[in-house]
Amino acid sequence: MGEVQRLSTGGTAGESADGLLLRRWARRSVDCLETRRGEINSLNVFPIPDSDTGTNLLFTMRAALDSAEALDGDVTSAGRIANALARGAVSGARGNSGVILSQVMRGIAETVRGDRIDGHDLAVSLQTATTLATRAVTDLVEGTIVTVLRASGEAAAACVGADLGSVALVAADAAAQALIKTPDQLEVLASAGVVDAGGLGLVVILDALVESVTGRALDRTDLGDLGPSPGLIADISRLDHDWARKSGPVECGDDSAQDFEVMYLVDDSDDDRMAALRTRLAVMGDSIVIVSDGFGGWSVHVHCCDAGAAVEAGLEAGRVHGIRISSFLVDERDQLVARRETKFSGYDARGVLAVVAGDGAAALFESEGASVLRCDDAPVTRAQLLGRIRTMDRSEVLVLPNGALSAQELVAVSAAARDPLHQVLLLSTSSMVQGLAALAVHDGSRNVADDGFTMSESAAATRWGSLRIAVERSLTYVGTCDPGDAIGLMGHEVVVIGPDVVASASRLIDLALGSGGELVTLLMGADATDGLAGQLQGHVEATYPGVDVLVYQGDQPGDLFQLGVE
Repeated sequence: MGEVQRLSTGGTAGESADGLLLRRWARRSVDCLETRRGEINSLNVFPIPDSDTGTNLLFTMRAALDSAEALDGDVTSAGRIANALARGAVSGARGNSGVILSQVMRGIAETVRGDRIDGHDLAVSLQTATTLATRAVTDLVEGTIVTVLRASGEAAAACVGADLGSVALVAADAAAQALIKTPDQLEVLASAGVVDAGGLGLVVILDALVESVTGRALDRTDLGDLGPSPGLIADISRLDHDWARKSGPVECGDDSAQDFEVMYLVDDSDDDRMAALRTRLAVMGDSIVIVSDGFGGWSVHVHCCDAGAAVEAGLEAGRVHGIRISSFLVDERDQLVARRETKFSGYDARGVLAVVAGDGAAALFESEGASVLRCDDAPVTRAQLLGRIRTMDRSEVLVLPNGALSAQELVAVSAAARDPLHQVLLLSTSSMVQGLAALAVHDGSRNVADDGFTMSESAAATRWGSLRIAVERSLTYVGTCDPGDAIGLMGHEVVVIGPDVVASASRLIDLALGSGGELVTLLMGADATDGLAGQLQGHVEATYPGVDVLVYQGDQPGDLFQLGVE
């Protein structure tokens, strides 16, 4: 990012600002968010991959601006404009990111009481906003917009005696630096290869503040590639603003499957009743954010399965109005239809997505033309799989889950990913060797249903097994295994236990070939010894003349090898 330089703005232009400049900042923020909404949406994978963070931030900032522009009388007072921005942002907040943004506006309103805002006021405002946002979020996660906000406030606080323009620049640069680090703090971002979408939105807004105060637009090319390809970002950016009015995702997190996003405003309440409401909502759902506008009103946000119960809980806390309920499944389907209608480049092609563990296996699937979703370190979630499907620039997607998700989870993903103009087929592959067998017969020139059927048939005809080392004592159908024993499985059933790896592996191969076979595929794991593959290949060639053997280095964790027989 480089060393931050103190700005020379000429006279007192950068020393402080009045209400007119705050309103210009709000307008510039709206303009910048309109321009970059698609880019921000394309990065949105947390807490759910619903591609609406940029849209939510834009709606929230527009509401703040509308409130400030509706004022009559004296509009030069920074405190008066700040209060209007806060009220508008809280009442018009959309989604998690919008609610957090509303607290940035409230932080300014809480700090600025006079006619002007200076560098010290901005620093205190950002720190106050961080405190408000942290208190508002029930389960705070690092690597999000709140993390980026905190970094900006801490950097600004260190600029003792600096003018407004310099503090704004330091805060914006610190936010940008924190944004780059978000994939290191949040695994889902690292898996998707993106930075936090809300964090980028905050950087855009802080950069707009710098430009409004100093007249200088910041060059952020040093941020590098923030996520998806420029082509995809450009296509998303061309979407008409109106299609993105929804604010509901498909899932509320890696392990949850809520049906609705519920937002409403509460008046005539108090801190105690709102605290009780937070406790009640925590039982019903997740992604709970409750914030105050500082003037006796609250905004409530929750993901849940029972939208009616969430609203009824609010009724007990005060006067509820401005209710917005969004169905995750319906909104995601509408979004996919809208994307299809924009005719993304490449949408006429068919794509194959494979869930894979291991560098060698990933390279193998990619060499056959498949896109890859890695599952080396943690199980793949529905949210991750759905998000990866959505980022594929294809109208037809064949998914090879390779045993990474249960049948129930796959049905849920399939239902959420499919729309009348977008076909997604999740094939029944229970292992990577079955996935390779399916991929070997893939033919994009066939009808998608015929292609999927042929691939599924090839996978089903492939008997598969695996060998791993026991890490604890346990009882199986074929006896008791001790730590260090080799365990051979056919499918998911233990069929071999033995102290010797080679002998157990040979026995597993014998059982797999007991009912015949012409081709044996061995996908060697990361922990397999160097000579194991050669020993097993030699066993097949010596014992089963005429049976071909293919050996690949998969590098997958856990299994010493996966075995496929066709």
